[in-house]
Amino acid sequence: MSIRLIVKHPDEVLRERAQEVTKFNANLHKLLDDMAETMYDADGVGLAAPQVGILKRVIVVDVGDEHELIEMVNPEIILKEGEQLGPEGCLSIPGLQGDVRRSNRIIIRGQDRNGKPIQYETTEFLSRAFQHEIDHLNGVLFIDMAESVYEARKPTEQDQDGE
Repeated sequence: MSIRLIVKHPDEVLRERAQEVTKFNANLHKLLDDMAETMYDADGVGLAAPQVGILKRVIVVDVGDEHELIEMVNPEIILKEGEQLGPEGCLSIPGLQGDVRRSNRIIIRGQDRNGKPIQYETTEFLSRAFQHEIDHLNGVLFIDMAESVYEARKPTEQDQDGE
């Protein structure tokens, strides 16, 4: 596994539509492994292949819940319900956050690393993370949808002490 360079805005690759994956092989497995390692190294909760310069429909998500790491190839949202408004940041846009309106509940389907069909029903933060990453596959960034954009709050010493 390797940590890959995260592409930063305004790099044009972030604005392109990623292509469907048709070959489920060792190259895809390495990409998924590298993406997970890169995401964890950057303290992220999700990463899309375009963020590491690869225009393929591949995402990894881990919001720290019972699902742990989710790898999804060729993801698509097949149902959206409800609404939530909340803050988002992005590893490709360091230093900024924005308040983005998203669906609160989604059903998402795709394939695992071996091409086997998978499906998840998600809500709240996991739902937000999936929608954010799928937007990357379509060349859409959170700053395009944000109702407000602002400087990311830096953790304080008090935050780090848990007080």
